[in-house]
Amino acid sequence: MSNRRNTILKEFAPDAAKLTLVSDPDCLLTEEKLAMKLRTRGFDLIEFNDPIEFRYEYESKYRSIWDRGEQTDLIVILRFQDARSASLPYYLLQAGRKLSFSPGDLFPDMSYPVVEQLDRSLLDSLFDAQKKTAPDRMGDNATKDFILRHVFGVAAELISTEVELLRFLLRLHYGNTAIPIVLADRLVNVLEKSNHFKKWPLDKIVPDAELFFTFIQERWPIFLENLNQPIHVKDDSSIYSLLVEGPVRLPFDHQDIRVYIDNLFVEGKLAPVDSPHIEVEKNSWILSGVSISKENSEDLRISRLFELIDAGKLSLESRYTDWISFAVKWAELSALIHKENSGRHKKRFKKTGEKLNRLFADWLETNYAGLINLPPSNPAILHHIPRRLARDIEDQAGKRIALVVIDGLSLDQWVTVRNIIQTQTSDLTLRESAIFAWIPTLTSVSRQSIFSGKPPIYFPSSINSTNSEEKLWKRFWQGYGVSKLDVAYKRGLGDGDAEAVMDGLINPSQTRVAGLVIDKVDKIMHGMQLGSAGMHNQIEQWCKSGYLITLLDYLSRHEYDVWLTSDHGNIESIGKGRPSEGVIAESRGERVRVYPTPELRSQISSSFTFAREWRPTGLPEGYFPLIAAGNDAFIKEGDSIVGHGGAAIEEVIVPLVKVERRTR
Repeated sequence: MSNRRNTILKEFAPDAAKLTLVSDPDCLLTEEKLAMKLRTRGFDLIEFNDPIEFRYEYESKYRSIWDRGEQTDLIVILRFQDARSASLPYYLLQAGRKLSFSPGDLFPDMSYPVVEQLDRSLLDSLFDAQKKTAPDRMGDNATKDFILRHVFGVAAELISTEVELLRFLLRLHYGNTAIPIVLADRLVNVLEKSNHFKKWPLDKIVPDAELFFTFIQERWPIFLENLNQPIHVKDDSSIYSLLVEGPVRLPFDHQDIRVYIDNLFVEGKLAPVDSPHIEVEKNSWILSGVSISKENSEDLRISRLFELIDAGKLSLESRYTDWISFAVKWAELSALIHKENSGRHKKRFKKTGEKLNRLFADWLETNYAGLINLPPSNPAILHHIPRRLARDIEDQAGKRIALVVIDGLSLDQWVTVRNIIQTQTSDLTLRESAIFAWIPTLTSVSRQSIFSGKPPIYFPSSINSTNSEEKLWKRFWQGYGVSKLDVAYKRGLGDGDAEAVMDGLINPSQTRVAGLVIDKVDKIMHGMQLGSAGMHNQIEQWCKSGYLITLLDYLSRHEYDVWLTSDHGNIESIGKGRPSEGVIAESRGERVRVYPTPELRSQISSSFTFAREWRPTGLPEGYFPLIAAGNDAFIKEGDSIVGHGGAAIEEVIVPLVKVERRTR
């Protein structure tokens, strides 16, 4: 356990106070590992946002427990600076002890405005470096340089060659954590002063991973064409019509660069290119970046992806970002295998998936609750999305935002969709990430959390329906000062004339926010009889029809910031028997059953040992799910189905994509 965390944890001894108010504007207490440690000590964490909603959770979950004389430790997180001056309800101020945490307390010799920009997962490295080096008092630039050196592993003033620069940029953008803009600006400033990289578009490719990968992608075919005759490469980038200007020749063949390039092609961050005049040897390092025969190319990628997945070191101690990074690789592999639809790799894929989903289910039981109160600046779970978008609305007057939710689209199916979109247009940039769905991964639970911007505990009356989504969506935005007349919502999309539907729904001069639900994939799933391979095939055919690209293009042309996500994924499952439970289950899905009491749930779970009794984290009172975690299902034994509702990787980790219009 990091000393940084111990500094905070020492303030939280079980039974010291039933209620603790913590002023935590910098989200130190809700950092993933610290939140998990607090929960294992018996503390519950809830965030104070809306007084009415907080009062509902406080009274229903905690006040009643205390009134019965039972003990539970509650931490109320306040996102403002001074709890004493905040207009908190009297009952909280009277009942709770008060604490406050700030990066300034943990890093007293560093610049607070710089440290507060860091992802909280990086503070461990910074704390350890501070302890080892005992730095003197530092200003802004000294703090930036200290963080760059000790956290990101770069001393910008020592980078003097293109190999060193390219290696650093590959390592930076290949990782899970984006560099804060304040550090990127400092890095660019130092590198530009060296005069070694005058032609490099540092201000673009240092802070922006997508532009960096575009920069690399554009230069790869030039490298291949001149592999054996480098003297013929022209240094004038305008000759090659490059989107990202800069040097034409890059040292791809240097031994420190090759391994990154290979992995980027294998993982789908770069696309192989046609180079028919090159004869590629069987074990050549450039093989993954060259389109040979389709069958050989896919077989090579599948083999390499299995290698990367087998080499992964996931455990119960992994961070949620580690699982997201893994899920992206797993999705690429899944898309290839199901599109290939051959039995050659499926057996290995199924065996590996079963093992990983057991580990994932164990990890979720311990770590999932810690995701709920993470800061929404980098959304971790679906209800964070509108809160993240609301920050853009607040920061930029006149900003317009569109959120497109593709009901039921899994991360591997997004790979299929993305590949089609990239063949249909070069005008759009897809900034890809992933996010956790709500468990159970039912549409009425997870999709409502998106449009309400809240955990499901706050919409108990509509937990089994999606009919309140429009009301929840408009209510959320009214809370951020957007008139409900300027908020649009429409579901049931996916077929017909997308432009005509949008023309009838939004007025770009007035509509500031649009929430759109495409249910085509969900319809495909519920009628699917050909398994995951059939899903990919039908989704590909639908995507080729042009509906989605037309919708995204329309929104981007009308200057909306476009975000795309899904409420849950899906997995091909095998029946292990259907419970004979009469009317005691409130929801009887193929991958989840929901019961009104834990006792009724336990009666059923004793006969279905493959299922897990899910702790009702963030769920309403009287809502107790029994979920399938692997690829088992509550259907007739031996039958197969593509379903959702459970806690497999394929259901829980879903795409989150920002769609931007390219500009030169």
